[in-house]
Amino acid sequence: YPPPQQPYQGGGYPTPPQFQNPGPGGARPGTLGRRFGARLIDGIIVGIVAAVLSFLTGNENSILVTGLFSGLLLFVYFVAMEVTQGATLGKKFLGLSVRGPGGGTITLQQSAIRNAFMLLTIIPFIGGLLAFIAYIVIAVTINSSPTKQGKHDEFAGGTQVVET
Repeated sequence: YPPPQQPYQGGGYPTPPQFQNPGPGGARPGTLGRRFGARLIDGIIVGIVAAVLSFLTGNENSILVTGLFSGLLLFVYFVAMEVTQGATLGKKFLGLSVRGPGGGTITLQQSAIRNAFMLLTIIPFIGGLLAFIAYIVIAVTINSSPTKQGKHDEFAGGTQVVET
């Protein structure tokens, strides 16, 4: 067992290791819980838009069309918001933003790569299952990473969601 930590002279204890991994520019990485909450908010927003579009086009009963609408809309929404605003509405609401490698602004290419997994829902019949598996892999990799970067962040060259 490691020896117990001694308090500093001025009081208090050393910062636990999980809080010593700042993100780009010294920002704290966004936690899995906050990121999940933001994704839920964004999913509701895009789901409402997808439902309205499906209704307006008369395709509200077609699973293939609603999958296409929601998958494509999610992808476009996330990429457009990350590139132009640095965060989706859900991330903004929960105090998060997306940064490019090294803390810079995320590019169109980086955002498209990190969000490409959302397009899996477009694949008929198995797309939903593939997207679900991708979400699990991403959640596990975020949770196990000291910098809270998921596999999709890795594929995009090192993007990161940080607290603002």
